[in-house]
Amino acid sequence: MTASLLLRRVRATVFPDTRPLSPLDRLTLAYVAFTTVVLLAHIVGWRHGPLPRQMGGSLLLANGLLLIAATFAPRARDAEARGFIAEWYVAIVLFGLYTIIGLVNAPVPGAAPSFDTMVQGWDQALFGMQVAIEWPRAMPDRLLAEVLGACYVSFYAIGIGCPAVLWAIGRKAEARQAIFGLLLTIFSCYAVFFLFPVAGPSYFWPWPEGEAFSGPMVRATQNLITNGDSWGSAFPSSHVAGSVVAVVFAFRGWKPLGWILLFPTVGIFFAVTYLQIHYGVDALAGLVVAALMSWIAPRLAPLHPATPAD
Repeated sequence: MTASLLLRRVRATVFPDTRPLSPLDRLTLAYVAFTTVVLLAHIVGWRHGPLPRQMGGSLLLANGLLLIAATFAPRARDAEARGFIAEWYVAIVLFGLYTIIGLVNAPVPGAAPSFDTMVQGWDQALFGMQVAIEWPRAMPDRLLAEVLGACYVSFYAIGIGCPAVLWAIGRKAEARQAIFGLLLTIFSCYAVFFLFPVAGPSYFWPWPEGEAFSGPMVRATQNLITNGDSWGSAFPSSHVAGSVVAVVFAFRGWKPLGWILLFPTVGIFFAVTYLQIHYGVDALAGLVVAALMSWIAPRLAPLHPATPAD
């Protein structure tokens, strides 16, 4: 065996051929590389006190597991029974990836550094007021608050429902592209959260009170933020960005689905500010991200015959 042949075999073993990787796998590996650099920076004390070593090690281990999943996903696609998991593996662990943001941005008790003051200034300059604070208190309406609360909670159904329905009706290529578009959008938002943490108005002002904001959907929304939010994940609004992208790909894949998802998506855009979850510019930034990702995603993950077999 020649030295060059041995070198090629070693290289193939240590660095697997990336050609079988799908656009989703490549996107996942890029996100793992980015977050690993961020985690290492926090471990040595970037931005605030050093990340506890045990926490940092656990988070790096989670990245390692995601790296393994992305690397072996192409093999799983060869088996029809496991093809579903190979396309949905990132979406399945997405909530855990979201939780990591809060653990990294605010790892210790006390005030963590944020850019809220800057974003509040943008709201003041653009709207002439703190719109998330003044709008709901100037226009309290129980029916409006409940409808918008229901729309906000429906985000999870919109994000999962778009590719799931396309998959169920046999439009798997469109479902794969929708999954890629959604995750490209969410990962882009997550990257901003790591580099530009903004807590959001609910961390600085009390929730709006009164009969208008005492309904079950408003309470459910507030509980989601109080108990499930990741600190520093306000700008841009991933709820706005993700839901808009889901609607775009729903219309592209099957128009009736797009019309079904359109109303709650419009509601989410207004809900994030009216229910004091995000600043006004957070919602607008979410629209910008959605527009960019809706344009970029089909170019990175086009519909073509080379798509993995159904």
